[in-house]
Amino acid sequence: MSVNRARRTFLLGGGIALLGSIASPAIAGLGPANVRKLGFQNLHTGERVRAEYWGEGEYVPEALQTIDRVLRDFRTGDVHPIEPRLLDALSALHGVLETQSDFHVISGYRSPQTNEMLHERSAGVASKSLHMRGMAVDIRLPDRPLARVRQAALSLGAGGVGYYPKSNFVHLDIGRVRRW
Repeated sequence: MSVNRARRTFLLGGGIALLGSIASPAIAGLGPANVRKLGFQNLHTGERVRAEYWGEGEYVPEALQTIDRVLRDFRTGDVHPIEPRLLDALSALHGVLETQSDFHVISGYRSPQTNEMLHERSAGVASKSLHMRGMAVDIRLPDRPLARVRQAALSLGAGGVGYYPKSNFVHLDIGRVRRW
């Protein structure tokens, strides 16, 4: 066997072994038994939902629509799709925190009108907030200390994490990784 061929065989074998070690847990988790559930309580409307938003290898459209409705802009009533990757980040947060408690939602989707109004009142509200794209949520968990929720959210590396202890919530988004 030539040196080049032996080298290619070695590299190919190493690549397959590496791919197998990375992909195996992910592939094993994609079977029909893989279910993702979340619960939300909108603190402004009092509405609650517990939904299996992922099952049998795909997102469940009816559950996503129900979540979109509960996380709507409570000021205007506008409903906007919540990015499923945000729901996945929240599901991962549940895992890190070892809880199944419903998320208490302070703010999910925000219409441009609501966001502009809030931005004018507070420098802490971004003019191009990811809330307007269904990519951010302000939450707390009743059974976990807020500082622990923040720490767990940061550990995910899923996007931005804002900590608002005076207002008793953590902001989580799926934009670029940052903290404040």
